[in-house]
Amino acid sequence: MSLANKALEQGEGILRLTPTWVPRSFCVPGRRIKLHPDDYYALGGARGGIDERWFSSTTPAENGPLTSKNEGLSHIAFEENGKTELILLKDAINDLGGQIIGDRLWDKYKSWPMYSKFFDNMGPLPHHIHPSDEFGKLTGQNGKPEAYYFPPQVNNHGGDFPYTFFGIAPGTSKETILECLKNFNKGDNKITNYSQAFKLEPGTGWNVPPGMLHAPGSLCTYEPQKASDIFAMYQSLVNEAIIPDELLWNATPKDRWGDYDLLVEMIDWDLNVNPNLMDNHYMEPIPVKDRATMNAEGYDDKWICYRSHDYSAKELTIFPGQTVTIKDSAAYGMIMMQGYGKMNNWDIETPALIRFGQLTHDEYFVSEKAAQEGVKITNHSKTDPIVMLKHFGPDNPDLKVVE
Repeated sequence: MSLANKALEQGEGILRLTPTWVPRSFCVPGRRIKLHPDDYYALGGARGGIDERWFSSTTPAENGPLTSKNEGLSHIAFEENGKTELILLKDAINDLGGQIIGDRLWDKYKSWPMYSKFFDNMGPLPHHIHPSDEFGKLTGQNGKPEAYYFPPQVNNHGGDFPYTFFGIAPGTSKETILECLKNFNKGDNKITNYSQAFKLEPGTGWNVPPGMLHAPGSLCTYEPQKASDIFAMYQSLVNEAIIPDELLWNATPKDRWGDYDLLVEMIDWDLNVNPNLMDNHYMEPIPVKDRATMNAEGYDDKWICYRSHDYSAKELTIFPGQTVTIKDSAAYGMIMMQGYGKMNNWDIETPALIRFGQLTHDEYFVSEKAAQEGVKITNHSKTDPIVMLKHFGPDNPDLKVVE
């Protein structure tokens, strides 16, 4: 029997995952993802600070030539005879396929086609774009839609700029944006002069399709997304920091570097100049079913990401002292935000502080079979709720997508 089989059997269909930390050389950590203060530069100053933690990831991080082996990939922790073995989640899914993610997803994708993360920046990110599949294939990558949710538990402060620029101001011409891109190496190319910013509120979120320009603000963000790390930075100066030229061309084939028209083509123009961006992309939580019924049974369950067919996410709360059984139709990854207790035969707890390399009991992957049979969750606290975030793959059978 393979280690992956043993881990799935031992966990009764639930796999325990280890923390997956990812640095970004162009960001300053916001220090809200519970990593020990001494460990934000654990990979060395040249790599930049650790400002992301990836969840349920079978997608490698695209971090340039210094990227370490298996960076961005989640590992399963399997304990046997007092020894802990680590297995890549990617390898386990390749080995067991539908036994983990369900035949529906395995037959269509032959992989786990999404992941989620925290990104935690002290300042805003540059105005950037994730190309669609059409443009992603130029560099052999998938396009990337993504969604944002701002969990209250990791937003004790808002950082330097808790506002996100989305899209392009209506009335702006393609020639204006083209000129901004051509000015990338002249200091501030002023591209956000032609956008609009929205204040970010904890407990809410946004959906960002591919081809949409966006400059994420400085709240700590939970981010379900398609399995890809493709991006191109279109803003040259952020928080007085210069963005390297290669990040402008990051999603462009080498033989087309310098083709500014291609960069404009990657922009979904109608999507970006929509004057009603909030109507189409903003998300407030929606109860999964009648709230009074759920509350009477000891829990609260909300959709927090529900505008995409490529992924979805829920925020599940178990009230103090309660035991509930939650059924879902699809496999999912989850991360604990608050509280402690049991989930089937697993301990679940929310650490206050994590050392780099330390194992935790706050992140799991629930197989489709286990999700459909129902996961029994007990809150051992008399005062503190359990709160967990759950991320699902494409075309969740339980969700009617709001577009």
